[in-house]
Amino acid sequence: MNRNRPRCLVLACGNTLRSDDGAGPWLARRAEEEFGSQAGLRVVVSMQWTPEMAEEIAQAESILFIDCSLVSPPGAVRLFPVDAAPGSQGLDTHRLNAPELLALGRDLYGVIPQNALLLTIGAGSTEFGEGFSDEVKAALPAAWDLLDKTIRRLAGFAETDR
Repeated sequence: MNRNRPRCLVLACGNTLRSDDGAGPWLARRAEEEFGSQAGLRVVVSMQWTPEMAEEIAQAESILFIDCSLVSPPGAVRLFPVDAAPGSQGLDTHRLNAPELLALGRDLYGVIPQNALLLTIGAGSTEFGEGFSDEVKAALPAAWDLLDKTIRRLAGFAETDR
């Protein structure tokens, strides 16, 4: 493995000033605190996913996207496999979704990560504010547990690696 190539790239997006939209960044920052700068893991937090991220995605062995979901019930925690979109033509350069980013990495660099997953938490509110809705607050322990286990599996960390 290339030493600079992360085994697991965590790519979280969300606006921390829009209530539950900040759940992705909150979880990603907790992962940074938990795992520190261990080799094999890279965490990137952004307000939105942009085309510039395609290069990092193409360099990772596995990617774990984290975002809130506006279509899932509030507080619902889900982990989905992500497939690259069929093509990257007509991309919205202001906001991309996980399948479009995978497709962009494939189209520009000829590579798709071995594993691509999306962890979502259903948003109860995206109104202005820094606090989470009651549903998301209640779901954060389960979301963290799932994120922790998934990072350990994708990055090859043992339970004692901290």
